Amino acid sequence: MPAESTITADVLVVGGGPAGSAAAMVLARAGSSIVVVDKAVFPRDKCCGDGLTTLALRELEALGLRPEQVPNWQTVEAAWLRSPSGREVCLPLPADGIYAATTPRRELDAALLQMARDAGADVREGHSITALAQWHDRVEAEIDGLGTVVAKYVIAADGMWSPTRKLLHLTDDGYLGEWHAFRQYARNVTGPAATRLYVWFEPDFLPGYAWSFPLPDGRANIGFGVVRDGRRTGKDMKAEWAGLIDRPHIREALGPDVELEDRHTAWPIPAGIDRAVLSSDRTLFVGDAARATDVMTGEGIGQAVLTGRLAAEAVLAGRDPRAVREHYEAAARHHLFADHRMSKVLNGWLAKPLLARGAVRVVGLNGWTRRNFVRWMFEDEPRAVVLTPRRWHRRFLRQHGTYR
Repeated sequence: MPAESTITADVLVVGGGPAGSAAAMVLARAGSSIVVVDKAVFPRDKCCGDGLTTLALRELEALGLRPEQVPNWQTVEAAWLRSPSGREVCLPLPADGIYAATTPRRELDAALLQMARDAGADVREGHSITALAQWHDRVEAEIDGLGTVVAKYVIAADGMWSPTRKLLHLTDDGYLGEWHAFRQYARNVTGPAATRLYVWFEPDFLPGYAWSFPLPDGRANIGFGVVRDGRRTGKDMKAEWAGLIDRPHIREALGPDVELEDRHTAWPIPAGIDRAVLSSDRTLFVGDAARATDVMTGEGIGQAVLTGRLAAEAVLAGRDPRAVREHYEAAARHHLFADHRMSKVLNGWLAKPLLARGAVRVVGLNGWTRRNFVRWMFEDEPRAVVLTPRRWHRRFLRQHGTYR
């Protein structure tokens, strides 16, 4: 490549979603030179349930994101769970801040990428990584339509199908993720789903679930996610999707005039961080590229922002590639591994309708169970915190909400 088409930086971030934007912000604010490349041009849609857990909100607030930066931000005040038996339980969220919200990914991701740009990152949209070479003192990446980027490190935030992982020959042949989900937007939602967040534990989806997440102006994000267990085919899932909103309790929640917008989208969800390769020489994988999604709920925004931040902190703290890798992988294990394994165990329980029914019944026993389960459900406290004393703290189950 001629010299004029070579860009130098401290870190190349591949992918401008929440994980990549978080990493770029942390690094740029610390004075590092950052180049962010993404094959898409923002704003762009991202197939997602659009829900923000407390984990995601705490990470986003720490980065400086404000709700008013996202036009269709919707604060959620309660979650409604429906047991396989039809029993419904309302879980009010605490009133001392925001514990859950919804926002279209088109808007959230664009806002975060703009924050990375404002922090000083050099953001290049509409460009894909096509080659990557790692040397003892640098990485060299070929970027389509841009040239060569020479950097000290790469943070790969390029999703489930991570081109960076492929270029480094680290992909697992045939890997399709641990979950599969369908999603579609709806308008004219006039039933209670216009303001309520619903999670329906349908008997035929267990240990997965269907959802309706409210958005402003009578719109909602509707979908379902199922665990890939080897028994369902793509044809089965499409058939299940086709009749979803015609189930009587779902139709009642949405209202008689609901209309689906555009077409539905489907996507695989990688939720196997405990088996994923998290680093390779001078490259760190974050977000979906690290398979960091919560294996129990399929939620991944909080984990994406968290791993992006942890990778950036590792780069800033590390003296050499080995130290950077060890710092990042130790941090990922500390924050995510125990909860991932706990969630896998719970998934096994929830796959049984009788146990799923019992769980919803126990959750609804009294005010204490409702208040504390909802914190656990929305990841305000790590699921396996009881089994990991190193993470105990004095404000366990008594933290204030976000954006107070």
